[in-house]
Amino acid sequence: MEIRPILSILMRHKTAAALIVLEIALSCAIICNAIFVIGHRTGEMRRDSGIVEDELVYLSVSSLQPDRNRDAMRREDTATLSAVPGVRSVTSVNQLPYGDNVWASGINLRPGQADAILTASNYMDDGRLLPTLGLRVVEGRGFNPDEYQGQDALDVPGQTPQVPAVLLSRALAARLFPGRSAVGQDIYVWGDAPSRVVGVVDRLIAPGRGRMFEDSFHTMIFPLWVSNGGYVLRTDPARRDEVLKAAVAALNRADPNRIIDTRTTVSEMRRDFYSRDRAVIWLLVSVCVALLAVTAFGIVGLASFWVQQRTRQIGIRRALGATRTQILRYFQAENFVLTSTGILLGVLLAYTLNLTLMRQYELPRLPLAYIPASALVLWLLGQVAVFGPARRAAAIPPAVATRSA
Repeated sequence: MEIRPILSILMRHKTAAALIVLEIALSCAIICNAIFVIGHRTGEMRRDSGIVEDELVYLSVSSLQPDRNRDAMRREDTATLSAVPGVRSVTSVNQLPYGDNVWASGINLRPGQADAILTASNYMDDGRLLPTLGLRVVEGRGFNPDEYQGQDALDVPGQTPQVPAVLLSRALAARLFPGRSAVGQDIYVWGDAPSRVVGVVDRLIAPGRGRMFEDSFHTMIFPLWVSNGGYVLRTDPARRDEVLKAAVAALNRADPNRIIDTRTTVSEMRRDFYSRDRAVIWLLVSVCVALLAVTAFGIVGLASFWVQQRTRQIGIRRALGATRTQILRYFQAENFVLTSTGILLGVLLAYTLNLTLMRQYELPRLPLAYIPASALVLWLLGQVAVFGPARRAAAIPPAVATRSA
């Protein structure tokens, strides 16, 4: 079928054609970016954090006695919690995936560097962090007993902190030491005193949202115990609720001055952490469905209007020998031209919108694969939407069309 007659007809109806092209272009731009954001958020929600989430419960504890020695309280609490039936391991933590606390430090590879190479999240290990969270050392070793010290060692006046050992996540090790082993290398986190990399853990995600870190799996573990009242207990998945209740009761029996600030499972923490993402996904799905519906109704309305306006023209073509199939194909081809023009304009709008999202919300660049996928959806939508009016046009008898002139 020749395109020139179609273009000629569309040029005589510039306003209507321009409106439907603009509608398709806006739908293409918004749907491309909406699907991209949905895919991006869904991918983040499905990430493996690296810890055994379905086996962990979390408690946050404080005391009514403000002058109470926090380190002594930590030792008492961990001993009490370790004795709870069903508890396999207990660790005190400074932060946890999906939690509110975020500890981070800059990393250098040489002493005295003015600017850090990158920033990574800091996990503090009291000696039981790895077995409790289910972390696996894939290269090197874990910490030796003589390498552990209290967090107070970082705050000694007049002294440079000395943290002799550190574990890196696999992602951070590959970023700092590409193409070679990180074990045995030195990094500088606490001033000019080096920390020797003694091992690499497989995966450990950092807390927090957004692009606080270059990679969410850029994490470090230091042999430092902290006493901020946060505890993680590992148990069987089926016994989490039972263990959580028993742990709270045990702490209250051991010291009535304890205040249980938080009691939850890590699975619930993950669900709450991603609740906003799920809401955004459903909102964007609704927007996409609404846009597709509006676009489809717009195509149907315009095609129906043009069929009504061209009744005499269609009848003349039928009288001159045009078949129903040819009339049907004509309207489908006309819609294809309009849709293709709208998609081409929509591609430019999609990347313009994506640049705005990159600046405002730190999203990555829109991959090229989303363009043909969105174009295919709109092409199919256009052909389906125009099929009804096109069939009505093809069904106009030549004699009736001639009498309506």
